[in-house]
Amino acid sequence: MGSLLSEIIADVRNDLAQRQQAIDYQTIKRMSLAAPAPRDGYAALRHSGVAVIAEIKRACPKRGQLAEIPQAGKQAKDYVDAGARLVSVQTERHHFKGSLLDLDDVRRSVEVPVLVKDYIVTPYQVHEARAHGADLVQLIVEALDQHTLVSLLDRVESLGMTGVLEVHNLEEAERALDAGAKVIAINARDLVTSKIDRAVFSEISPGLPSDIVRIGEAGIRGPHDLLACAGAGVDAVLVGEGVVTADDPKAAVSDLVIAGSHPSCPARS
Repeated sequence: MGSLLSEIIADVRNDLAQRQQAIDYQTIKRMSLAAPAPRDGYAALRHSGVAVIAEIKRACPKRGQLAEIPQAGKQAKDYVDAGARLVSVQTERHHFKGSLLDLDDVRRSVEVPVLVKDYIVTPYQVHEARAHGADLVQLIVEALDQHTLVSLLDRVESLGMTGVLEVHNLEEAERALDAGAKVIAINARDLVTSKIDRAVFSEISPGLPSDIVRIGEAGIRGPHDLLACAGAGVDAVLVGEGVVTADDPKAAVSDLVIAGSHPSCPARS
């Protein structure tokens, strides 16, 4: 792992230790099992066209603060009103300025499936995400050894959620497939250098089995980028920075949704 990724995970583990002192593992497990049933994120992603997953993302390590988001739930509702098929919530606190409070607010405000993006390294976090209303959970392949990846994906699915395995190269894509992934997010951003290379979409996506749902992440600024992803066979795009930094995030999502319904985009059954 690169130094930035290692630093983020160290901070995540420190935060996690504090949360576990407040709510122990058995309690968070009970909370996750008592939560309302998760929505079917996999089915939502398999509809025709390129789905737009719009993200609540306040900051990022490279650029720092991206946007003031006074009410995560209200912004998520704007996304959905504009046609976003899913909402993603970045919950990591130190580097992305997110929180589980954002997840709670979004869950109360929208009916579409909600994806949690964080640096998930333990089963506690999976149960925690479910307890707070997550329907999909992203697992970063680079951050996990294979045994842990398989174990966490199994835990996600055992709770009725959909696992989204993030990859950046062909080797990680193979690991994701070996782990049993049904949804693979291809991240154009190198987690070590933070540089974006959109060529990874066309390098990875065409070689994935046809039943795998492919999500393009990072570097998607507008309809032109979405259509380029569609050309690489991507089924959905996850857009955070591109919408939260827009003058009108709702309009930015709408533009992407319109592009995603273009006849040239994939027709899923």
